[in-house]
Amino acid sequence: MAESADDLNLPNAVIGRIIKEALPPNTNVSKESRLAISKAASVFVLYCTSCANQFALDQKRKTLKDIDIFNALEEMELDSFVPELKSALEKFKVAKNEKKKAKEAANQSETVHVEAMDESIKNGEVEVVNGDH
Repeated sequence: MAESADDLNLPNAVIGRIIKEALPPNTNVSKESRLAISKAASVFVLYCTSCANQFALDQKRKTLKDIDIFNALEEMELDSFVPELKSALEKFKVAKNEKKKAKEAANQSETVHVEAMDESIKNGEVEVVNGDH
């Protein structure tokens, strides 16, 4: 748990980036406005998490799942966000899976290359030279 109320705030850099991306270029936001947005975002996250946790507890689980978040948003009467969030989650999962497959393919390619090199050395096709002179 958080030791103080400030521990519950989102990082200022994250809030600043979100604000910058949401507003038109050359829009200035006062320090007080950034603080207010930060506090509101923190309260939203805490409330959503609390609602989602209740759904998980009702299902006798300790782990929050995406469905708990979607249910919490609907309970908070923010169900209009759910379809877009589901779409974003699906895109994230696809990208993550593609990245994993690419990494596995690269590792497989490296393994094949090393095995071919070992075979060439064993067959005397490649001469191993010691770097010591």
